[in-house]
Amino acid sequence: GSLLYPRESESREVKLLDGVWKFRVCTQEDQDAGFREKWFARPLEKSGPVIPMPVPASFNDITQNATLRDYVGWAWYQTEFFAPSGWGNGEGRVFLRFGSVHYMAVVYLNNQQVAKHVGGHLPFGAEVTKALLYGGKNTLTVAVNNTLTESTIPQGSVFRPQDSGRYPPGYWKQSVPFDFFNYAGIHRSVALFTTPKHYIRDITLVTTKVSNSSASVRYDIDVLPPDPKVDCRLTLLDDRGWPVLVRQGCSGAFGVTNPKLWWPQGMHRVPGYQYTAKVEATLDGVTDVYYQKFGLRTVRATETQLLLNERPLYLMGFGMHEDADIRGRGLDLALVVKDFNLIRWIGANSFRTSHYPYAEEIMDQADAQGIAVIDESPAVAQGSFDSALLSEHKKRMTELVRRDKNRPSVIMWSVINEPQSAKPQADRYFGELVAHVKTLDPTRPVTAALSGHYSKDLAGQYMDVIMHNKYAAWYTDPGSLQVIERQTFSEYEAMHAHYRKPIMISEYGADAVAGLHADPAFVFTEDFQAQLLLHHHKAFDQLRSKGYFVGEHVWNFADFMTDQDFRRAFGNRKGIFTRNRQPKAAAKVLRCRYHKISGRRIGDFDVYCPPS
Repeated sequence: GSLLYPRESESREVKLLDGVWKFRVCTQEDQDAGFREKWFARPLEKSGPVIPMPVPASFNDITQNATLRDYVGWAWYQTEFFAPSGWGNGEGRVFLRFGSVHYMAVVYLNNQQVAKHVGGHLPFGAEVTKALLYGGKNTLTVAVNNTLTESTIPQGSVFRPQDSGRYPPGYWKQSVPFDFFNYAGIHRSVALFTTPKHYIRDITLVTTKVSNSSASVRYDIDVLPPDPKVDCRLTLLDDRGWPVLVRQGCSGAFGVTNPKLWWPQGMHRVPGYQYTAKVEATLDGVTDVYYQKFGLRTVRATETQLLLNERPLYLMGFGMHEDADIRGRGLDLALVVKDFNLIRWIGANSFRTSHYPYAEEIMDQADAQGIAVIDESPAVAQGSFDSALLSEHKKRMTELVRRDKNRPSVIMWSVINEPQSAKPQADRYFGELVAHVKTLDPTRPVTAALSGHYSKDLAGQYMDVIMHNKYAAWYTDPGSLQVIERQTFSEYEAMHAHYRKPIMISEYGADAVAGLHADPAFVFTEDFQAQLLLHHHKAFDQLRSKGYFVGEHVWNFADFMTDQDFRRAFGNRKGIFTRNRQPKAAAKVLRCRYHKISGRRIGDFDVYCPPS
């Protein structure tokens, strides 16, 4: 199938299937009922009670039912739609695409299985030209399973106790090693789109060299089915739609004179500049057209620096989550726009897609607004490193790189967050994994967010940049603000001496319940969170003067939901914004710092900024 995001053009139409679908789950006692009874072969309500379910959205928080909120297993979705009669004229193809279904999906169209996918957070689809009923009603059914096991990315387990004295019959619980809620469902848009019979399957654009006077780009246009008579044409358009150059051929290279480079916020007066490649593939007088945006920029790491367009880049921002009230991890365009307004308001230039790939609509905004992205895989808190898991991990990285390879905002690939990388098996595992990623994309640095002690870590040796998660005065020495500078500076000094690579802190912070205050500061208050950040910033300034410290990402952008736990007061409260995106005191601390580092004034409200 096509690897490209569904976009309309002169040759392509897109039909979204988002809306309110029918929904039901299987009982825990009979998880195979939907397959055995062929729920996909008839209206879903014929199988039993159904409820309305929005798509895209997580199903967990839509109802008042605690069982559904915590449900693990097979859930079934179904919708009906009409396929336009004109699509069935035999002159083109139709594809079905899902932006993300978590975690496993089996897709049926008109009683026929058309797709199967393992792994949330990344798109998949299939050609459905022959499965559609044109000019008539079609039935689309999706079976979704969110069960995580020791062999999934990320890992998890299901606890089913054999203790009737302490647990009721049928009791079970999904356990996960990570600290965010395992939201499930059809999380991103579902679309049908058309192409000619010969179509552009994929486009690759790689900037190989940039300067103020020129830029060099390699390109490749993948057309299916292969045919030597296909004529490819690439027209480079500027941001006003005016042609800059034209190249013939399905692969090749071109140069741009006096290019407008892609820059992050704070590094140029015009951040996020993008060109558009108008790509055409013609056979027998029929042309497929696709418009692919991209930016001219290079990125590389030295022993001490992260260089973007050969200029040092200092990363300021956050780890984030796709998380919101009611819709869970479901795509919400209003929330996407609000989040980027907050990112610009606070003066950040980057974020990490912790701890999984984010929606393409989010990545589009990062490209357009000049926000650098550390693009992270769904692997988090991994505790085993066998060959089967490595194979799955490679598949997820392959899908991620293929999806985001053309994005100027993506400056590094993060292969994992907080692995148990002191285990002996981690050595070979990460050596092979990083080598695989560099085969897919040799142009970007590879990194990982580590949390163990550097002296025992076996993953960092393979990374180009070291990210490290450290919670001084929170998970260690809780409440002791006075230890932060000394511990942070000394540990990162020793860490750089060990790795001899650029280092950034990818997580630091403290929980704060909005509206809770104490003087002197006390844990869980806004005051403590703000002061903890200020103490860290003193250490960061010392580290920056050493020349190898390349960034600071606070944890987290906004409060987010977790599993129920006595350590979590209705979710993780480490956000500098609340879950509904209102700023805590720490947000103003960061706003002052980020604007100051990038040399920008806040304006009339810099009175709350601490003196230099």
